[in-house]
Amino acid sequence: MRGSIVIFILGLFLIAGCGDSWIKKPKGLVPEKQMVDILVDLHIANAIYDQRDNRLGAGEMKIKSQEFYYSVLKKYNVADSTFEQSVIYYSNFPKDFERIYAAALDKISQMNEAYTNKEEEELNIGNEQVR
Repeated sequence: MRGSIVIFILGLFLIAGCGDSWIKKPKGLVPEKQMVDILVDLHIANAIYDQRDNRLGAGEMKIKSQEFYYSVLKKYNVADSTFEQSVIYYSNFPKDFERIYAAALDKISQMNEAYTNKEEEELNIGNEQVR
């Protein structure tokens, strides 16, 4: 099942990369910068969901992953259909989509580095106070 999905997605990218654009620019296309921000927040929401889901006991209320997804789109006031059409449109231009996704991953990396540095700084301050 997963293999066929991967093959299908790769097929879409191959078709999209050949020839002229066959997908029209959707009305209300999510701008590239906002797309980067949404992708970053979707990755963060997914990580939070995974961590939260793994820590919950059997009797605790589980939140569906879709609720995290929709909360991110709500934050940016973007309808799910608009976001999906934008992803389809950008994926029709693999180099552009790769640039957008690379920017999202760079931003996540910078956020992670800033968090790690802050955590180390707080740890160093705590060690100095113990002395």
